[in-house]
Amino acid sequence: MHVLVNRQRFDIPPGWQDETLLAVLREHLGLVGTKFGCGAGQCGACTVLLDGHAQRSCLLPVGAVQGRAVETIEGLSDANGRLHPVQQAWLDEAVPQCGYCQAGQIMATVALLRQEPTPSPARIDEALSGNLCRCGTQQRIRAGVQRAVALQGERS
Repeated sequence: MHVLVNRQRFDIPPGWQDETLLAVLREHLGLVGTKFGCGAGQCGACTVLLDGHAQRSCLLPVGAVQGRAVETIEGLSDANGRLHPVQQAWLDEAVPQCGYCQAGQIMATVALLRQEPTPSPARIDEALSGNLCRCGTQQRIRAGVQRAVALQGERS
């Protein structure tokens, strides 16, 4: 069995094939940017993109992603190491406080902006409502999304 993660093919040995995608990413592949939060798909800390759509990796069996494209926070920067506009916006707006939920927030935002490049504030709130932030940085998250929209426009 193999998986495609961040445009790179990885063979998954038999001992890992019954694990969740989150466990394989973190423990087998060493991609620790995706976080384990609640383990029940409720908090969004483990959000990755699966064929471009936000998915909770803690609930997803790794076998379900064979032949599909998985993208993690580590795969967002370009080949030259330049940050993705959403990552840059997060830094520009000083979004993170503790930072634990931010990889999931960023991945959910990337999925949103790929589907809807200029979302309304209500649509931003709706799209990110399943990603919890215990530190209360929701206002900075919204500002980060809006800055990412502007940055994407500049890079186009």
